[in-house]
Amino acid sequence: VQILPFRRLPAKARAKEKLMNKSLLMALSAIGFFLAGCSLIPEYEQPEKPVPAQWPTGSAYLAPGPQVPAASELKWREFFSDEHLQRIIETALQNNRDLRLSALNVERARALYGIQRAELYPAVGAVATGGKQRQSIDLMQSGSARTKEQYSVDLGVAAWELDFFGRIRSLSEQALEEYLASEEARRSAQISLIAEIARIYMALAADRENLQLARSTMDAQQASYALVKKRYDVGVTTELDLKQAQIPLDTARRDVAIYTQLEAQDRNALDLLAGVAVPDEWLPPNLGKVAPPREVTAGLSSEALLRRPDIIAAEHRLKGAYASIGAARAALFPRITLTTSIGTASNQLSGLFDSGTGTWAFTPQFVMPIFDARIWAALRVSKTDREIVLTQYEKTIQTAFREVADALAVQGTIGEQLAAQQSLTSAQADRYRLATLRYTKGIDSYLGVLDAQRSYFAAQQVLVALRLANLSSQVRLYTVLGGGAE
Repeated sequence: VQILPFRRLPAKARAKEKLMNKSLLMALSAIGFFLAGCSLIPEYEQPEKPVPAQWPTGSAYLAPGPQVPAASELKWREFFSDEHLQRIIETALQNNRDLRLSALNVERARALYGIQRAELYPAVGAVATGGKQRQSIDLMQSGSARTKEQYSVDLGVAAWELDFFGRIRSLSEQALEEYLASEEARRSAQISLIAEIARIYMALAADRENLQLARSTMDAQQASYALVKKRYDVGVTTELDLKQAQIPLDTARRDVAIYTQLEAQDRNALDLLAGVAVPDEWLPPNLGKVAPPREVTAGLSSEALLRRPDIIAAEHRLKGAYASIGAARAALFPRITLTTSIGTASNQLSGLFDSGTGTWAFTPQFVMPIFDARIWAALRVSKTDREIVLTQYEKTIQTAFREVADALAVQGTIGEQLAAQQSLTSAQADRYRLATLRYTKGIDSYLGVLDAQRSYFAAQQVLVALRLANLSSQVRLYTVLGGGAE
């Protein structure tokens, strides 16, 4: 091997070589730029929340406990401690048709995204043709055959758009955001389903307790009516007292029928949500048998709202609106499509792959919009759509803030309402007992017993409603904070 001595090029040659290398580098960079495509999507910046940074404070709100977990930290199995309710929720997640439709919409959006993204790549296809044609003698040239055959096999790409300015990429990005939004919509549907099952489950328990209360009241009124009837028969009391005793009895009979109807409707609603018939042993006999859910907190900052699936979905739609602007901008620039094929052709089927039968075609097409008012109008539409979606996003955050604030206000006051109503119900029970005692001893008329009984029954109903509201408020707070999504 002969080692040649190193010779330094002259300065002029070195400059020329440097310029050639620089030109080559610029050419390769330009080719890479066009092959990679560019994007005309506006830069996305997350909008500021149009709500206060902190939750509202005041006498209606309680300070969060130090050991209370946030709603987003608890899965629904950890939040709901009632085993029967957990079984119903698990059944609904497998069989509920609305949730199944949401999942199918996610699959559809994913497939649409795949279709749009496939536009970035050429579609290669194979075409085989063949045929015979018999010409008229009047149209034939002398010496040519009257019957002609032609066979061909081609492999090629038809009308593949080279995405130099990112139009297809922008549309693909928009489809991706729609797919992600549909996934968040599915999670939001799951949250709503779980919350609705818990609400109906607790409402069924409350209606069953009210039904038991109405039946016990009807039995008591039946006994009172029998006593007044006996006193009326012997002439001790008047017909007015008898009619007054009949009023609460008929009222109790009506209430029994009402709560029997509500119980049946609650059962039907629960079966619909679960997707199958719920076994009787899974249903609560009254509110006292419902295990209360765990206590959760909203924290101190309203940043927790950004973890709600409906807000995340709204933000994905906002990003999709940005991508739509990029596609509208790219429509203002030239579009280049490529059609190419390679194959073989012959006038005989047996000679289709013989030497010299090869064919090829290369047909690029360059389209430059000169004047098209529709393109500019489409750009304005896409910008207006972005403002619309932005407003919807902000409205979603404001609605979520109001829902959480309302749930916090209920939690901050429901305990005091419940304590006051328990004391009131106890006082009404004593009043009813004393009024009955005074009537049996002949001190007062039956009108006092009737009024005391009516007030006591109403107080018991309100107490059941407040106990239901107490349980429901915990579920409501957990739901509006985005808890329960998987």
